[in-house]
Amino acid sequence: MAACCTHPLDLTKIRMQTQGIQRLSILRVIQMSVSEYGVFRGLFIGISASVMRQMSYSLVRLGSYEAIKQKLSGDRRASTVKLLSAAALAGGLGGVAGNPADIILVRMTSDSTRPPEQRYNYKHAFDGLMKLVKEEGYKGLTRGLTPNTTRAVLMNMSQVGSYDYFKHSLLGKPVPWFGYQFQDNLVLHTVASCAAGTVATTVCAPADVIRSRVMAHSGEEGMLQILNQSLRKEGPRFLFKGWTPAFMRLGPNTVLLFVFMEQLKEAWRASHSS
Repeated sequence: MAACCTHPLDLTKIRMQTQGIQRLSILRVIQMSVSEYGVFRGLFIGISASVMRQMSYSLVRLGSYEAIKQKLSGDRRASTVKLLSAAALAGGLGGVAGNPADIILVRMTSDSTRPPEQRYNYKHAFDGLMKLVKEEGYKGLTRGLTPNTTRAVLMNMSQVGSYDYFKHSLLGKPVPWFGYQFQDNLVLHTVASCAAGTVATTVCAPADVIRSRVMAHSGEEGMLQILNQSLRKEGPRFLFKGWTPAFMRLGPNTVLLFVFMEQLKEAWRASHSS
């Protein structure tokens, strides 16, 4: 649900990350997408891969996080160290599970930035998955696995772990000048997820850029070669390329993700308690 709402921003972020030495603005990237494919298709290219990614990567990282956190803490409230440990392990598992879908997503959303003869032209996520295995073998499914898993670990620690931290830290605290006290409701979920989105965007930016560039390639270049080439041509600033659209995407995505998840959990509890 969250990914479908924020996909255009994800698409813009990946195109900015993979555009090399070009200095295209957010609006220019969006304009190019719309002018080539039309409004809807231009903004939602790769949506099937985005959904496939969430159904593998997010399913594992969020589901296993709750189970691991419960295992580590038992009936007591988990400490910050245990929260981060659970988030890191769950993120690593999610990164491995979602790697193939991540490759397809990066290639589908960045395809229009390539010359026509070098495009992948995947029709949808499953078509891309079949072509990836056929053309690059099962080894192709692990392309970019190291930076992707690193990013997934950092993402879960900085997003899910910090969300839990902010949520429990703010619960019951008064809001200065407003005469309001945080309760376990939509307001708390929104504030905690906004803070978590900001932390996650900044922490994950370098690994996210490297992951996108490695996955966009299909040649023999490894992660270190691509990193070295990018540093030489663009300098270290390239590691934070696309930060603004990344935040514009991850901020709302984090809010929607946790708000939807909290509401679904409440609905689940209500249906089972009755």
